[in-house]
Amino acid sequence: MALLNNFIFLLLLCLLSSTTYGQTAETLTLEKALQLAVENNPSLAEMQARSDAMADIPSQLATLPDPIVSLNALNLPTDSFDLDQENMTQLQAGFSQMLPFPGKLGLREAGATHEAQAAAHSVTEARWLLLRDVKKAWWSLVYLDHALKIIAANQGLLQQFVDIAQSKYQVGQGLQQDVLLAQLELSKLLDNTLGLQAARDGVRARLNRLIDRSADQPITLTVIPLDRLPTLKKERELFAFADAHRALLAVKRESVEAAQSRLALAKKDFYPDFNVGAFYSVRDDMPNGQERADFLSLRLSMNLPIFTDSKQQKAVDQRNKEVLQTKFSLRDTANRVHSEISTAYSHYQKSSQQVQLFKTGIIPQARQTVASMLAGYQVDKVDFLNLVRSQITLYNYETQYWKALTEANQTLAQLIAVVGKEEIYE
Repeated sequence: MALLNNFIFLLLLCLLSSTTYGQTAETLTLEKALQLAVENNPSLAEMQARSDAMADIPSQLATLPDPIVSLNALNLPTDSFDLDQENMTQLQAGFSQMLPFPGKLGLREAGATHEAQAAAHSVTEARWLLLRDVKKAWWSLVYLDHALKIIAANQGLLQQFVDIAQSKYQVGQGLQQDVLLAQLELSKLLDNTLGLQAARDGVRARLNRLIDRSADQPITLTVIPLDRLPTLKKERELFAFADAHRALLAVKRESVEAAQSRLALAKKDFYPDFNVGAFYSVRDDMPNGQERADFLSLRLSMNLPIFTDSKQQKAVDQRNKEVLQTKFSLRDTANRVHSEISTAYSHYQKSSQQVQLFKTGIIPQARQTVASMLAGYQVDKVDFLNLVRSQITLYNYETQYWKALTEANQTLAQLIAVVGKEEIYE
């Protein structure tokens, strides 16, 4: 019975580890995953294309409107359409240009420039968030892979316990319930394996999406060096780094500048725009030979802002409120960034301390306990239930160790993204 359970466990584990047939799992380092994400992620490429497009807007708004060239036939007699019949008949060519009030073009350009710079900072922000998500997914795979390995190792140890219990039972020194208990724990490990493998498939699909690969592409991770976690800079230093480097805050600051440019432009709308033109009219000589002089016409026109209370002043009020909105949004975002730093900082400290505690204290002690209980059980000084419990406790501690290590590295990824700078260590 035990051999059959063992065979079924190993068979299911092999099947779950090979969910995609006909494909070879690629060894994926964290550095390679980050490189693929930056190069291939379509969402990041979309934002970059949008930023590139917005960079072409300022020069358009800083340029005068296209001039208008006109060709006119004036005062044609409708009875003959003869150009020399009437004294005022003439052919006219003209040129006109609209001229915004001085300063308007510059303010339009400034507003569009700030918006383009905000879009560029948004690309930087999206890149940091993408790198964070890749790191988190990669480290999740690290945890799940090691959890599966720990289960496999514990399955082997529990099988040894079953063999020992069966040997003692066969010679009349053990109980059948000990054998059944160990087999039950083996079944629980199989159930845990199924859950962990399903979780791994989901994380693998998410990581493949981030690096623009097929969701079912297998991923094999490289061997992970053990747990040398860095020491962070002081929390206040991270606040200062975020204020200086976080792209999201730069986006908000550019939004404030763009809103102020739009406000200044709205104030300029109290002043008129101008339209200047020059027209040259050609007249044919009269039929009797009388010469007729050509005409030159000059034109200057402007709009009259006479509905200022209901139009221009309302626009200024609107823009003032938009400036306030962007300033409040900047302040709120800065507060949120500092809060995120504090939360991640505290979480990292806790996780890194747990890693050291598990590594140097809890796990070595648990291993010694298992070895001592196994030796005691073999000479009938320890009951089988306590032996199994000690092994399950060790399994839980080893799994928690990798979970703490993973959470510490994921929190580092979060901190780097929140600060917007890699150099957050002492």
